[in-house]
Order: sequence, then structure tokens, then C-alpha cells
Amino acid sequence: MSYELATNFTGLQFVNPFVLASAPPTESKAKILRAFEAGWGGVVTKTIGLHPVENVAGPKTIYQRASETKPYVSRYKRPDTVSHSSWNWELISDQPLDLWLPDLEEIKTTYPDRMLIGSIMAGAGNEDELDHWRKLAKSVVNAGCDAIELNMSCPHMDRKDMGAHIANDETIIRSILKAVTEVVSVPIWVKLTPSSSSLVDGARAAYDAGAASISLCNTFPSLPLMDPETLKFEVEVDGLVTSGGLGGLAILHQALQRVSDISRAFPDKAISGIGGIRGLREAFNFIAHGAGNLQVCTAAMEEKGSGGIGVNLIQELTGDLGDYLERKGYSSIEEFRGIARERIVEHSRIRRKSEAYNGGYAQSA
Repeated sequence: MSYELATNFTGLQFVNPFVLASAPPTESKAKILRAFEAGWGGVVTKTIGLHPVENVAGPKTIYQRASETKPYVSRYKRPDTVSHSSWNWELISDQPLDLWLPDLEEIKTTYPDRMLIGSIMAGAGNEDELDHWRKLAKSVVNAGCDAIELNMSCPHMDRKDMGAHIANDETIIRSILKAVTEVVSVPIWVKLTPSSSSLVDGARAAYDAGAASISLCNTFPSLPLMDPETLKFEVEVDGLVTSGGLGGLAILHQALQRVSDISRAFPDKAISGIGGIRGLREAFNFIAHGAGNLQVCTAAMEEKGSGGIGVNLIQELTGDLGDYLERKGYSSIEEFRGIARERIVEHSRIRRKSEAYNGGYAQSA
């Protein structure tokens, strides 16, 4: 039986479902062009904004590892360790819009069959900021972007009206989508923060306001470790640190939970899955929980010799997915997408050892 790696996601035709997420792997024209040459089906650009951005005066990203003989997590290199997570406090792109636009045009002209998604971010709370969303959306679409991803998830923006700070406000979500959908007609993906007790409500507001997809999960707010000997944080500037984002394998299970929550609440809606994808098993699980598209970051950044874009990784992902489809007799990922959905139930529906168990409630007289 023949199979097809190509996927139709939010009305866009991807040559394969694997996309580089908005992060350092997609921070420049040179990296994106190399990514498409390597075989990635799409990229989400590093988030483009209009306000000035200046990163911290020190390391922006670290990779944390764990080992069996010394089972602690640390960025410090030791023998026989395996990847645990990434941690970063990097802000959005510091390249201004007017430099991005000709780059986007060249990228799309060079690789017209690859999907180019422009990640954008502005503020909230007034008409000027809504105009910034409109300007960014129109500009990147006119430059060739096939879709837009609205960044409402960055966990460490220095402005309180941006990123994850606004993703719990359904009124703001609706207003931004209204502004953007007024000026462009391409699919709009909304990247919401996973650190919200009202994630399903936020997703509902986004879908209702015209979002074609929800992207989950961005990194989780977190702090780096302090060394007990030196009393220094493993990443700091002048002895100080602030909240950053945890990604990689360490967030895989939490990301799957969020994707499952959205997929079960909105089984007919699109989800782009992100968080800890390093190989087929992780990718399979996102698809099984309902994701129709897969974004990758940490694993690509960690690949040595690739310039942080996962040259070998994309070959492994597409090769292993193709082998899996062939072995199982699937024609595409759509044949098993969402198969886990009906098997995720409330705790009370899990069979107990005793049929008489009633959740510990006292019996009434």
C-alpha cells in the first residue's frame, strides 16, 4: 500500500508535517533557506515585532542534561549524559520588519512549495497596538507568507501587554484576531501559552474569532538551577536571573496533555503540536492526540554540525514516519490522527479494584 507524507493543514499543502518552530532555528534568511534545503516542510519565522528588542548581556539559551550515574539535571557537561531540556530567556527577533520583508520574499521565491508562516507580535489594550498587528500581518503576507502565527505565548517578554501576559484575556484574543482577519485572508494560527487554567476557554475564543489553528505548546515559565557549591545560577547576568522558558523532552508529557485538552474540546479544529519532539515516538503521540502538524525546536538546535536547524533530524523524522506508515498500512497520518482522543477520560471512569468504590464519599443514611 502506498503512503503519502504530504499533509493538508489549515488549507495549506505541506510536503511533510514537520515544521521548524519560531525560535533561533528560524531567526534569519540563511537559516530558513538551509532548513528548506534540508527537507523541512515549513518554518515559522522567529517572531517579528515593531518595538525595539535587546536581549540580555549573557547566554540566551542553555541545554540541560541528566545521567544515570549522577542523576541530577545540569547544563554542565558530564560523561554519559542524555538530553533533558532546554532553557532560554530570549526575546523575539531583533531584526526589524523592513529587513525581514525582502528576506521573506526571497525565501518564498526560492522555495515556493514550502510553507512559510510569519510569526508576529504586538501589544494590546489600545487601537495603536491593534494597528501594529494589522501592519505586521499585511506586511508579512504581502511578502509571501502562507499563514500567520500570532504569538500570545512567549513566557518572558519585557512588556506586560505582550506574549503570555495577554493569552488569558479572551477579550484581547478576540480583538487581535478581529484586527488581523480584517486585513488578511490567509490561515491564522494562534500560539497560546500552556500556563493557563483557562486554556480551553482561550482556544474557544480564538477559534470563534477566526483562528484556523491553535499552536501548543510554547516553553513553560521556569527558572534555571542554582549550583549548591557556588551559589550561582547556571545562567545569570550580574548574579541575577528572571523567568525563562523550559522546552525539550522535559515538557513532552505536559504538552501532550494540553494538546489532548484542546483536541477533545474541539475535535474538528486544527492543532499544531509542539514540545519535546525528537523522533517518531514523540511525533506519533502528538498526532494520536489530534495534532495535524508538528513543530520542532530544541532537538534541531541541539544537533551538532547542522547550524541549529536539524539537517539529520528532518531526514530521520521523515524516514521513520514513512517506514511507520508503510509497516502499518496507513496511507497518511490522517488515518491515525486523534486515535487516542476517546481513550482519555475522567479519573472516575478508570476501573477500580472494587466495584463498590464511589470516590470516597460518605454514604447517606
